[in-house]
Amino acid sequence: MNISIAVLVSVFILIAVRKIGHFNIKIWQSMTGGALIVIVTQQISVFAAIKAIDLDVMLFLLGMFIIGQALVASGYLYYIAYRLFGGLKSVQHLVMGILFGAALSSALLMNDTLAIIGTPLVLRLAREHTINSKLLLLTLAYAITIGSVMSPIGNPQNFLIASQGGLRAPFQAYFQALAVPTLINLWLTYLLLRLVYRQEFINGMPLTHSPVKLLDKQLAKLARASLFLLITLSALKIMLANIHSSIRIELSHIAIIAALPPILFSSIRLQILKSVDWSTLLFFAAMFVLIASVWQTGFMQQWVNALQIDLTSVSAIMILSATLSQLISNVPLVALYLPILENPDVQSLMALATGSTIAGNFLILGAASNVIIIQNAEKRGGTLGFFEFAYVGIPLGFLNLLIYWIWFCYIYS
Repeated sequence: MNISIAVLVSVFILIAVRKIGHFNIKIWQSMTGGALIVIVTQQISVFAAIKAIDLDVMLFLLGMFIIGQALVASGYLYYIAYRLFGGLKSVQHLVMGILFGAALSSALLMNDTLAIIGTPLVLRLAREHTINSKLLLLTLAYAITIGSVMSPIGNPQNFLIASQGGLRAPFQAYFQALAVPTLINLWLTYLLLRLVYRQEFINGMPLTHSPVKLLDKQLAKLARASLFLLITLSALKIMLANIHSSIRIELSHIAIIAALPPILFSSIRLQILKSVDWSTLLFFAAMFVLIASVWQTGFMQQWVNALQIDLTSVSAIMILSATLSQLISNVPLVALYLPILENPDVQSLMALATGSTIAGNFLILGAASNVIIIQNAEKRGGTLGFFEFAYVGIPLGFLNLLIYWIWFCYIYS
């Protein structure tokens, strides 16, 4: 077996077991170790490794981590949550509120954004109401994955499809093709979570929400300014994309600009920067390096060619994109798959968006947002294991793909 493939398999195993003897191994440590091994063994050159790291993704995450930390440190995030969820009096309503609220928000503000902002929020709600934190973390993870399917800016791979797939009206195309099955899948997610965590729903006492006060009023104002910039620039990006303007605003630009108020004007800017989740940023840099090393082996390409199937059919697109996204991540998968679809129709592009995105519901590594949620949770005393995620995620992912497949093949045309 090629060293890069062996390292990738080993990283998967370490992420699944998370432990060797008495030593607990975090996700970022497994991935960073894998990246170092392929560099040291010269499976990838140092120059190629540096080139493989997507600077736009790294800057986007850095900006969003700064905004998220400002929201948490000021107490403004929990203040907003109290205003939004204060009227919900049962676990059922709270789960539904998080599920549909996070799904809609991820379609507008991108799933990674919601992963960063939403994780500390759901953990606080779990502690306040003595709800199993795993239930709310899974609700958040599945919600932002499914919700992001129906928007060209819901996740990076959708944006890549919208920008390179030749869609004339991307927002209209995504919404018309994917809104209905997405809503159906959100309801299915709620029913499955209620089945798996039925004791939380049966034994749940009426929820009593404690009023929330701001911890730092000055920082709260700056955090509010960051949110305003984030939403305004995202809306501007949507408008420019809809009118096919030549002016492009990158997601990294939006995140960095929105992060400026607390960095420039807060008296605790150094504390905010120190509290940024640097380990997650290291994970992503290492992931880019390891995946580039694996791709250079040609193993994935040979495997796909050996299948001898029509790679342009809706079924093949959905199955392959969902499967290969587990191994090489969804954004590189989409970048490699798009050239295969010569002059693709809307249905093929939407199938690619669906498969590559719903991949995130199967396993932790199927979506960057999953890793962000788990790393963020572990930083705050929570956790979500590989098998706990897969126990719900694998059946949910198959159900999700089935709903979308039925929609594409028999209803949508």
